Amino acid sequence: MMARIFTLAVLFVSQIGFADETCMSPYMAKIVGQEDFVYVWTLGVEGLGDEQDKLVTIAVNPNDENYGEVVASLSVGGRNEAHHSGFTDDRRYLWASGLDTNKIFIFDVHSDPAKPTLHKTIDDFVAKSGGVVGPHTSYALPGRMMLTGLSNNQDHGGVTALVEYTNDGDYIATYWMPKDGDLRGAVKSGQYADGYGYDLRALPRRNVMVTSSFTGWNNYMMNLGEMMASPEAMAQFGNTVVIWDLHTRKPKKILDVPGAPLEIRCAWGANNNYCFTTTALTSEIWLIYEADNDWHAQKVADIGDVSKIPLPVDISITSDDNLLWVDTWNDGLARLFDISDPFKPVELMTESIGEQINMVSQSWDGKRVYFTSSLLANWDKTQSTGKDLQYFKIYDFDGKQLEHRLTVDFIEQQLGYPHQMRFGAYSLYGLRRPDLTRFALTQ
Repeated sequence: MMARIFTLAVLFVSQIGFADETCMSPYMAKIVGQEDFVYVWTLGVEGLGDEQDKLVTIAVNPNDENYGEVVASLSVGGRNEAHHSGFTDDRRYLWASGLDTNKIFIFDVHSDPAKPTLHKTIDDFVAKSGGVVGPHTSYALPGRMMLTGLSNNQDHGGVTALVEYTNDGDYIATYWMPKDGDLRGAVKSGQYADGYGYDLRALPRRNVMVTSSFTGWNNYMMNLGEMMASPEAMAQFGNTVVIWDLHTRKPKKILDVPGAPLEIRCAWGANNNYCFTTTALTSEIWLIYEADNDWHAQKVADIGDVSKIPLPVDISITSDDNLLWVDTWNDGLARLFDISDPFKPVELMTESIGEQINMVSQSWDGKRVYFTSSLLANWDKTQSTGKDLQYFKIYDFDGKQLEHRLTVDFIEQQLGYPHQMRFGAYSLYGLRRPDLTRFALTQ
């Protein structure tokens, strides 16, 4: 036990502020150099392949003779609304969840990084958590996984909670989001305290967790056109970012960020005590920052033509805190902002990636950028105008321009709709890349 504690302490001290994907937990070790694999958590789609959700493994090391190929595909049974995923702090296991069935799939990615296996399935998330629905972000803390929820089993609306597990998948505790009538000790900064949740990030040096907000099961499982035509449904979106005490797991302050703030990405620099988020409904960049021993939220930029609802989705901050990638789903564009002055982001470039776009992941050195396309099963576009519709793409990045390297067409390969990406590497586990002629595709 003492050896385990010492190992974790060394890992924390040596790796704080580093990760392979810049949006990952600072408690995790980084990939030094070239990643070997990208794991893509993929939605099963009726009429495509086996129609099941699956973890798709793609070889991304240019020195691998299988570069750009799907080397493993592990189906989990049924369609669960595959969405987000995250590694444990030791990166031995990848947690991936379903927004509809509330199942959490824990994959072993360390025994053979090229061929993940299903280690465990958590199928009592709702019961153990006390009614939380829609497990979303799986975020690594020391020896723990903190999960955000999107909904609840009472009204399937947006009021929800954080749920804590051990790395082994044992339930620990539920922490309900603060809301009007039950602020749970938090202080309101303005109008809103809606109890909604979405994403989670931590700034250990400030003893802070930051959560954002989205919408409930009633909305995210509804057809997009039907939802947008319903004033009642469109009123059911979150408008808050919450600052939490990392150690006590108690909410401290509720910040008004109207318009459904989604992904949170925090700066890495030791003196950069701020995070970014974007609002899906109003297409804005917001800065969440600490000043005068307090936390604040401020709109700092618009994203594109807000009248056309470009719908910002995933974002990624570079390791030097100078650039921010912003994907806008509706127009299929990747946008790059200069955030060297975090209060004055400046758009530097746009790149058309496909018919639609969702997730973006980048290597720690910033030289490689990866994109996937799927948002939600009932929201994804079904007709293409000639651009790629459902894909995984690799680009090289020289600091100014993207250069396309390859595309994996997930529809053509009958895989489903690709959502979130996570990186894998033999080096994480003290392994050397084997000299194999061919990996077997596992269905």
